Amino acid sequence: MKLDYVAEDIQILEGLEAVKRRPSMYIGDTSQRGLHHLVFEVVDNSIDEVLAGECKCIKVIIHEDNSVTIIDDGRGIPVENHPQYKRSALEIVMTTLHAGGKFSKDSYKISGGLHGVGLSVVNALSEYLEVEVSRNGNIYYQKYDHGEPLAEIEVIGTTDQTGTKVKFKPNEKIFSVVDFSFDLLSQRLRELAFLNKDVEISIIDKKTNKEHLFKYEGGIISFVQHLNKNKDVLYKDPVYFFGKKEDILIEIAFQHNDGYVENLFSYVNNINTPDGGTHLIGFKSALTKIINDYAKKNKLVKENTSSFAGEDVREGLAGVISVKLGEPQFEGQTKTRLGNSEVKGVVESVSSEKLAYFFEENPEIVKSIIGKAKVAYLAREAARKAKEITRRKSVLESTSLPGKLADCSEKDASLCELYIVEGDSAGGSAKQGRDRRFQAILPLKGKILNVEKTRIDKILNNEEIRNIITALGAGIGKDEFNVSKLRYHKIIIMTDADVDGSHISTLLLTFFYRYMQPLIKGEYLYMAQPPLYLIKKKNEEYYTYSDQERDEILERIGKGGVIIQRYKGLGEMNPEQLWKTTMDPHNRSILKVILEDEIEADEIFTVLMGDKVEPRRNFIQSYAKEVKNLDV
Repeated sequence: MKLDYVAEDIQILEGLEAVKRRPSMYIGDTSQRGLHHLVFEVVDNSIDEVLAGECKCIKVIIHEDNSVTIIDDGRGIPVENHPQYKRSALEIVMTTLHAGGKFSKDSYKISGGLHGVGLSVVNALSEYLEVEVSRNGNIYYQKYDHGEPLAEIEVIGTTDQTGTKVKFKPNEKIFSVVDFSFDLLSQRLRELAFLNKDVEISIIDKKTNKEHLFKYEGGIISFVQHLNKNKDVLYKDPVYFFGKKEDILIEIAFQHNDGYVENLFSYVNNINTPDGGTHLIGFKSALTKIINDYAKKNKLVKENTSSFAGEDVREGLAGVISVKLGEPQFEGQTKTRLGNSEVKGVVESVSSEKLAYFFEENPEIVKSIIGKAKVAYLAREAARKAKEITRRKSVLESTSLPGKLADCSEKDASLCELYIVEGDSAGGSAKQGRDRRFQAILPLKGKILNVEKTRIDKILNNEEIRNIITALGAGIGKDEFNVSKLRYHKIIIMTDADVDGSHISTLLLTFFYRYMQPLIKGEYLYMAQPPLYLIKKKNEEYYTYSDQERDEILERIGKGGVIIQRYKGLGEMNPEQLWKTTMDPHNRSILKVILEDEIEADEIFTVLMGDKVEPRRNFIQSYAKEVKNLDV
């Protein structure tokens, strides 16, 4: 080993070499999420043209060879030589980090993207990239190989249009997956269409012949209606207002439904801020204050009673907060929270003014909101008492009664696993078969409450839910759940492979999504995959996890003298079998639960677990043919 550390050891990575060496620093990771981020970076450049008022149409095409084309009708990337660097501006943008028009307020007053590194990063991480620019009456073309230009820019035709066309193929040596998801891309494109009304965004998948066209004249009003489409709303039309102050554009729409979950989505320059920030704080403060002021002024609440809390007035609220400003400051590299301190006051001021006027003009709407808030207030007080029960013991003892937690001995949460198991029978086998050092078992007596139809106070009075909350030790709800207090960094749902098991899994997923969402966003939640069949032939045993795998084994070993056992439930397995097939980290198969699209997830849980029957019937009819291993 070389012990000296001298000047010659310092390396300077020229051009795009830094991106190739450390791609995760620029796109998050090199798996599915990072792969799709490449497309979003190119699309974000097109959206910047939309924000500049120069683009009306964006098209995304997934090709059969896993390359992607993005086309827009914006101004087109400049192709002229840069006066300082004596190279084409197009080539500079494609090959140089932190080069682009977003740093000039003359070119883009508002923009998203990765601060000028987007296109160059995509180029660096692609096997090849081709760009066509329609500008100045000509079509300009240049091709890059692994980030390097193959030739000078050439004119390949003439046109009376303007715009940019980028085609790239991700580098298979960099990305662990290179198959683009039509659904995942569609979700983000739909979101962008909502946020930029009248812009037409289309996507075509040449591999599957699927296509979508997104265009919403109502903008974020249509967005809110989409969020509430399978819910019963308190008033017919969403509340909407638009304002501008100190060069900050503010656009907000919201509508209450009769549910119990707050569902607010916030954006800055079209970038989703899932952790909120100053713009969201400003709106929440304004809504709470104006509702309380109206209620007291119009004597809709008794004198000397406590004011409504923010969570009271936001119960059942679906809303979109979109702000646009010139110099957004995001907290964290992933841009999940807006940090500009001045934005809070601006949003709060504009929201207060607009809401006060709107409620004076629409008294029936504000009265319906206050009526719901009153009930939410009483439920919150009851929930506060119920929460105290779950806080009395931060750690349960391993000698708990049957149906309660059997804890592990390891105290390092990052090494601990909790299996949430259906039924006492399977729970007993899991307790005996587990590795007690790091695996804890929590059996459920039966199906937990459907939290989609239940208010928080009743949820917290449910014994099975209280057991889960106490076992995990991290609290509950958006404001109180603290992932740093989590006692297990792997929570594994283990249920039978039948209809009841699927129902229990869905109930648990609904609960975790609505009240412990950081578990899913932090990728702590998993689904166990127990085997469906045990195939025996003489002294050989084979566990299979699907009908197809069963048939492949039977074809290989022959059918003579074969015994096939179909597992109806986990309780049919002895502890040794359950460990060997489902709990042994070296052999088991578990699926990580991840959240790709919060809007789509919210819709699915509402359809499956909500009050309305018709959307659920339509969902079942649409996907019935795709069901596998259904055991009724």
